Amino acid sequence: APYMGRDSVQPFLEFPGKWVVLLALTSNPGSADFQLLATDGAPLFERVLQTAAAWGDPERLMFVVGATHPEHFARIRALVPDHFLLVPGIGAQGGDLEAVCRHGFNDRCGLLVNVSRSILYASPNEDFADAARRQALHLQERMAELLPNPDGEIFVDR
Repeated sequence: APYMGRDSVQPFLEFPGKWVVLLALTSNPGSADFQLLATDGAPLFERVLQTAAAWGDPERLMFVVGATHPEHFARIRALVPDHFLLVPGIGAQGGDLEAVCRHGFNDRCGLLVNVSRSILYASPNEDFADAARRQALHLQERMAELLPNPDGEIFVDR
């Protein structure tokens, strides 16, 4: 977490070939307790993104940004256009995959969309493996439909 400051993150940035993943705006309901608090007219998560982005190379530093906050994705992408975003909250938490893709993709960098519970718990029955596979394939197909096209147009629903 970046909340302890640069000195708590810097040692991890010194490992060549390794990524540092920092929390910015998490997908859980409690994220509003602190991450959305206004600081100098902007939510705290924006200050975290602005400050922490300067700590490391976009090739080694990414941010967690929950899919349950799609209304913030355009601003987030404007603040960190070159950083990968790790996006939890699709599936069981009800995040908006379409909005995330519409505002999260750009021509410089992509998204790492994490879907866990809706796949892990796709079925409580003996068909668990098949249900998990179906759910994973469905989400994979949906994400493929939302990828930018070869002309660089972002969000083309094919």
